[in-house]
Amino acid sequence: MSCSCKLLNIGFGNFVVADRIIAIVNPNSAPMKRLKEEAKETKRLIDATQGRKTRSIIITDSNHVILSAIQAETVAQRLMSDTLEKFEKGDEE
Repeated sequence: MSCSCKLLNIGFGNFVVADRIIAIVNPNSAPMKRLKEEAKETKRLIDATQGRKTRSIIITDSNHVILSAIQAETVAQRLMSDTLEKFEKGDEE
């Protein structure tokens, strides 16, 4: 059995299933800091920063909050290029 899931590189050898992402946000605002703390308290926080500064927060459809050391814009560009690639492949078939 194979998985047709597209993985998104969020830095340092860490990947997220692209179809599960609902938001990629900047971590500097007060609401995002609260979101991070709430996720930590409820054990829904996944720290993929490898000890580096958090530069983006990824929110999934399972309500997990993933911290990444990659800028939100960079993660979004990677996601968009994957989506474009998927769209182009769909046109060829």
